[in-house]
Amino acid sequence: MRLKTIFSVAVAALAGMFVSLSNAEPTPAGAVTDNRQILVIVTNHSRYPSRADTTGLWLTELTHFTDVVEAAGYSTVFASPKGGKTPLDERSMGWLYMDESARQHMKSPAFRLRLANTVPVANVDPSRFSAIYFTGGHGVMWDFPDNPDLQRAAEKIYAQGGVVAAVCHGVAGLVGVKDDKGNILIKDRTVTGFSNREELLSGMRSQVPFFLEDRLVAQGARYRKAWLPFTSYVVTDGRLVTGQNPQSAEAVAKAVVTLLTSRQMKH
Repeated sequence: MRLKTIFSVAVAALAGMFVSLSNAEPTPAGAVTDNRQILVIVTNHSRYPSRADTTGLWLTELTHFTDVVEAAGYSTVFASPKGGKTPLDERSMGWLYMDESARQHMKSPAFRLRLANTVPVANVDPSRFSAIYFTGGHGVMWDFPDNPDLQRAAEKIYAQGGVVAAVCHGVAGLVGVKDDKGNILIKDRTVTGFSNREELLSGMRSQVPFFLEDRLVAQGARYRKAWLPFTSYVVTDGRLVTGQNPQSAEAVAKAVVTLLTSRQMKH
């Protein structure tokens, strides 16, 4: 019984793990930091190579994030690589993953309309936004990495002093993104994202075009992950915020709000 109690306490402690590094970044001169809009990026991709079910956006990675940032007074714009409809990952709609907030959002005609009419990211003016957030779902593994329009938006927002954030497979959106000096943004930075172990446990090893953890390391990132898979784990490195899995979306949102309201993000 005592061993069970100790294990439960350990799980509880790890479930909300948040890592914040000390290398705070100064706000660039002329930065736009008072804009209370956040650009939320979702996928357009819905097909696995050989599975009958469909992939797409992992719903709670969107709803958990927007619930927090909108409650803090930030508005959100949904954008995608192609614009138009973002498909929803079938598994994310199951009883095991849906919570009351997600169910209420899906009952809202206005919310469903937003999912059906995302803005093409090429048409977005990044100067209007103080942060960009890459949602996940396996679909992003096909249309996020090395996408020039996504890179342009992220690079511009970061260069003007904004926050770049991503969760789970959405961290694939950071692949190829560069800073204002032309260096890979995540090189020598501490990040997290969906781990190899979680990919294996989810049964998707044969479906994904690459393992995200491996790709992040190949780009020079210092990859970190939770001791227990599928528990919340978030890393903040300067103005870069990453979350490991769907369980991390709420904590990512809180970290973004903290950065946007901190002295670091003000003139």
